[in-house]
Amino acid sequence: MKEGYREIVVAMDSFKGSLTSQQASEALAEGIRAQYPNCRVVTIPLADGGEGSAEVLTEALGGSFVEVEVSAPRGWRLVTHYGLVEGVAIMDFASAAGLTLLTPEQRNPLLTTSRGVGEMMADALRRGCRKILLGLGGSATNDCATGALQALGVRFFDASGEEVEGCGGNLSRIATIDTSYIMPQLADVELVLLADVTTPLCGTHGATRTFAPQKGATAEMVAHLEEGVDSFARVMEEFAHRSVTDLAGGGAAGGTAAAFVALAHAEIRHGADVVLEAVDFRHRVRGSELVITGEGRIDHQTLLGKLPSRVATVARQEGVPTIGVGGSVELCPHLAQSDLFVALYASTPDDMPLAEALQPAVAQRNLRQLGKRLKIES
Repeated sequence: MKEGYREIVVAMDSFKGSLTSQQASEALAEGIRAQYPNCRVVTIPLADGGEGSAEVLTEALGGSFVEVEVSAPRGWRLVTHYGLVEGVAIMDFASAAGLTLLTPEQRNPLLTTSRGVGEMMADALRRGCRKILLGLGGSATNDCATGALQALGVRFFDASGEEVEGCGGNLSRIATIDTSYIMPQLADVELVLLADVTTPLCGTHGATRTFAPQKGATAEMVAHLEEGVDSFARVMEEFAHRSVTDLAGGGAAGGTAAAFVALAHAEIRHGADVVLEAVDFRHRVRGSELVITGEGRIDHQTLLGKLPSRVATVARQEGVPTIGVGGSVELCPHLAQSDLFVALYASTPDDMPLAEALQPAVAQRNLRQLGKRLKIES
């Protein structure tokens, strides 16, 4: 590391299943401070619409948190929270319908529901909120938000007129949509969806085939879910008089983005951009001499708009070099040839088993040790 650095910005995303962005940023910063005690190391925890986005945004904007009891993805009740900032509700989909709320045995996207997310939104609407920011990452569902929409008053019926309960396994049964009982406040709310993927709703690279296996779906389940999503997409498009099948980001949170765009006039935005704007990242990085950013894994997806690449792009525009740090790093030709990062580092030792590396205390220790040995020449 260049001798005499006066200010370094450490701006990490979370290490999924291991560390929050705050924990990752602070652990790395501790190591750097130990090696360069005369250098000012500023931490700016970040998120991209995945887990932890609500906390990062709420704290950055000086808001507070409220608790609410909602339905868990498999139906039991749980207490969760969301942020409030001057009439704006800031939520994580994962806090009410996230994969981490379930054990591996409970994960089944045919059965999981997003109802709890809708209950959380309904609570915000009853409090008079006129804007909702909803981070979509980390979902356990593939129900195209039918559970959430039911909690907001939307009703779904099959061809015989029987009401259908919202879950992934029931999507192919839905023939008609009734929004006559939807919460009237929803018409006046600005609903902004923070997506961390550009995945469309349907197809080979759509929500189901890309993410359902991570949520517990077998090959047979994936085929059933894809059939249901295709069917429900046609019903939505006929009802809303607009196409959502190929909408970029429409597949986020198991089709939630597409459904909210079609049925609740939502807007999809890239979560990283919203967070970077909210924390005033461009201004805060201006004048620093080095930015260090990263997440749990840096690989071929990093350059496809993920948070580290967004951070590095802004930093480069301000004339500040960026180092990329991942729990693991998998180089590919595009990443190796990219000029976004002056260097890439993995914090996990090569011989450490993944299960051990994912333990929070171990992940923090690895980042601290990396901070102590970073050597970058100007």
